[in-house]
Amino acid sequence: MGQNMNDIKRRIKSVTSTRQITKAMELVATAKLKRARTKLDASKPYFNTVLDSITEIISHTKGIKHPYIDCREAKKTLYIVITGDRGLAGGYNSNVCRLAENEIKEKSDVMIISIGSKGRDYFRRKGYSVSKSYIGVSETPSLEVTKEISEEIIRLYTNCEIDEVYLIYTEFRSTISYEPISLKLMPVNILPVTEENDEYPVIFRYEPSPESVLEYLIPKYLNSVIYGACIESSASESGARRIAMENATDNAEEMIDSLQLVYNRARQASITQEITEIVAGADALN
Repeated sequence: MGQNMNDIKRRIKSVTSTRQITKAMELVATAKLKRARTKLDASKPYFNTVLDSITEIISHTKGIKHPYIDCREAKKTLYIVITGDRGLAGGYNSNVCRLAENEIKEKSDVMIISIGSKGRDYFRRKGYSVSKSYIGVSETPSLEVTKEISEEIIRLYTNCEIDEVYLIYTEFRSTISYEPISLKLMPVNILPVTEENDEYPVIFRYEPSPESVLEYLIPKYLNSVIYGACIESSASESGARRIAMENATDNAEEMIDSLQLVYNRARQASITQEITEIVAGADALN
């Protein structure tokens, strides 16, 4: 019984140490989530401005032609998949990878650019072609990295090495709600504003041409969308990790309470046994 009690004490000590770690990770994830949400709120106005400008051009310019918005036969598709570099975030990484894999029809017709080691390792293990991977930026999104990716997209698309581009990331909806989504980047698919919805159409003249303005704006659009997706994914990852660590802490506390109850019962049984032995010994002497 004494040995059993020592085992229980060791288990309580071990689970208590685990609870301290998960609680600390929960606090760190909460701080990172707050910073990511601040970044997200700061980046949205720029993205909305670029998106409104592109929508304005497409909506109010008739007969506009540009390779970035003209559809063509999809022979090769590029997927940009944003995951994390670390685990312990519930189903955050697996949900994104599963969505991407469900979107892909043929491995041979696909190129993948991964942001985060979890996505890179997953798709390499499955035999997909991962042309580029970026590690160490999933929790701290970088404009330099997203600019490099958008320039690579433009190069591949202009040289007809790819015909479509999809961005797969986790959309941040609230501190407890995150949803992996797929967004088509190229060709740029922006629904034009209808005359019914556009009550006061504004007439602009674009110099030297609407196509030239799109040539300048669309790379900015790609960069801002990818950067925004990285920030949303970062916030989602921190939120998912916070919830996972909160659940782990709660489970550890429940386990400690259960082990403490078992320990108290074992201790009570041990004391009762000792009292019984003393009483039996005293009776034997009498």
